[in-house]
Amino acid sequence: MARWGTPTPPNLLKGKKTDAGWTNIRNPTASYWRRWMTAEHRCIVPFTSFAESEPFPLADRKRPPVWFALDETRPLAFFAGVWTRWTSVRKLKEGEVTTDLFAILTTDANNDVKPIHKNAMPVILTTHVDIDFWMTAPLGQR
Repeated sequence: MARWGTPTPPNLLKGKKTDAGWTNIRNPTASYWRRWMTAEHRCIVPFTSFAESEPFPLADRKRPPVWFALDETRPLAFFAGVWTRWTSVRKLKEGEVTTDLFAILTTDANNDVKPIHKNAMPVILTTHVDIDFWMTAPLGQR
C-alpha cells in the first residue's frame, strides 16, 4: 500500500504545516524530481479508467469528471509512476508519519484528452515491452 502524492517541492510548502503530496510529475528531468527517476524508484500504477474535470463549469457551477479508458471494455493498463519512502506531516491529526508515496508521470495530452485537459495526461503503458522499458531504461530515453 502506498499513498498518492510524492513529496512536494519545498518552495511550494513555505508557510504550510502539512505536505499533502504532489500527484502528477510533468517534468521528470527537473532537478527536484531526478532523484526519483532511477529504476529503483520506478513503479507502475494499475488503472482501468481515469478522469479529468470538465474544463468549464456547468450551469450548476460544478465541474464533473470526464472519464477515459482505452476502450469500452476498460482493460487493465498502467501509468508510469515513481515511489519513495518519506517522513513528513501529511495531515495534522496524524502528525509525522513515514509512508511509501507515489506519483504518476504525465505527458502532452493526446487528441482524446486534449478537449478536456489541453496540457497533459498520464503516461500510459499498455504492453509488456512498454512496462519493461519504463522499469529499466535510463532517464531520457523514449
